[in-house]
Amino acid sequence: MTEQRKFILEKIKEHQESMDLNNPQDFIDYFLIKMEKEKHNKQSEFTMDNLITTLWDVLAAGIETTSITLRYGLLLLLKHPEVTAKVQDEINRVVGRNRSPCMQDRSRMPYTDAVIHEIQRYIDLVPNNLPHAAAQDIKFREYLIPKGTTILTSLTSVLHDGKEFPNPEQFDPGHFLDKSGNFKKSDYFMAFSAGKRVCVGEGLARMELFLLLVSILQHFTLKPLVDPKNIDTTPLLKGVGSIPHFYEVCFIPV
Repeated sequence: MTEQRKFILEKIKEHQESMDLNNPQDFIDYFLIKMEKEKHNKQSEFTMDNLITTLWDVLAAGIETTSITLRYGLLLLLKHPEVTAKVQDEINRVVGRNRSPCMQDRSRMPYTDAVIHEIQRYIDLVPNNLPHAAAQDIKFREYLIPKGTTILTSLTSVLHDGKEFPNPEQFDPGHFLDKSGNFKKSDYFMAFSAGKRVCVGEGLARMELFLLLVSILQHFTLKPLVDPKNIDTTPLLKGVGSIPHFYEVCFIPV
């Protein structure tokens, strides 16, 4: 946290030194301009602490989660080349080679959609969610949870539920496909948490994962540097988040 705060402060300082009030370049510039305009307002939310916290949220929740999911997803595709081949076949049929994928394509690509959902289910990115708190006294299954109590919800318990997902420890896109090969939604898919405090960036993350993964597989064949049988897809670290092992991959132009 200390290193990340230091990095963010350095970036803010760079913006302060180079900023043109008549030509703001990005979020930091706009925030700094708003800070200056409201510097005499003691109730203002535009403070240096809030700028640092917001930028940390963007980096940790808006970038790192998606990049780890993609990195873990590519590792799973290296481990399962037969899955990769089916996704690329679907890309060829629906998107082709001459244009970039768009979100309208997803409804016509059930297998690819299932693969992305299975990646998120399998990797269980944030096993115990982030801390929440009870907004009021509440009774749940004969337990009284007082207002303000910190609550951690086990997302693993639903993402790896054996009744909903047979053989939950296996990577299988079939978990999200019906017998006809159509995409099958599941109420147990809670990779973005659940309830009123569900991940605010869920829509953006879903778009990023689909467009980036499809673009990669549209243009490249993935080649592992080791036998797929020897690829370890268990997490290197499983704490606040699930982190994959580091690996090497060749991207071969199609």
